Amino acid sequence: MFDWISGFIDAVGLAGIALLMFIENVFPPIPSELIMPLAGFNAASGEHNLFAVITAGSAGSLAGAVLWYWVGMRIGTDRLKRLARRHGRWLTISPDEIDQSNAWFKRHGGMAVMVGRLIPTVRTFISVPAGVSEMSFLKFLTYSTVGTVAWTSFLTLAGYWLQSQYEKVSAWMNPVSTSVVILILAWYLWRVATYRRRVPKEGSTQ
Repeated sequence: MFDWISGFIDAVGLAGIALLMFIENVFPPIPSELIMPLAGFNAASGEHNLFAVITAGSAGSLAGAVLWYWVGMRIGTDRLKRLARRHGRWLTISPDEIDQSNAWFKRHGGMAVMVGRLIPTVRTFISVPAGVSEMSFLKFLTYSTVGTVAWTSFLTLAGYWLQSQYEKVSAWMNPVSTSVVILILAWYLWRVATYRRRVPKEGSTQ
């Protein structure tokens, strides 16, 4: 994948970096842990301006976050609660838990969005509950920008400073990303298995 990403960035330039980061936020299998260190390496070799690379990567990533935020807004609380009544076990959440989640998100959502943008896999989907809970777009965009720029800058600067050794960033980050995915999958399976115990009334209708 390194060669493909490198060739794409060489061919399309900064717009290619933005597009790849947008796709990474919509379709996670193309990881930012590969895209941005490689873009940073290209900046170190003089092909692109470092600030422009960070800006392009952050802009593409934010565009993906806004798309998921819009999806959450379109789904809305009422529709999500109807889905929870019908398919609560597989969604791992009940209508009451949705209300509790919205209340929590309205109190702490800004920090959750900012930190979530720093966590592999989580950063892709943290925008959905922000939209569902109707967090103001300005607040969402502000916290998302802080988290996104921090993450994008870290990866880009790692590739910039390591230069030809930028593959080490991927070698270190890939196991971290894999571990996060495994933990999320394990958490989901646990939520499915314990659904009746947590919400017996809804679970009895599944």
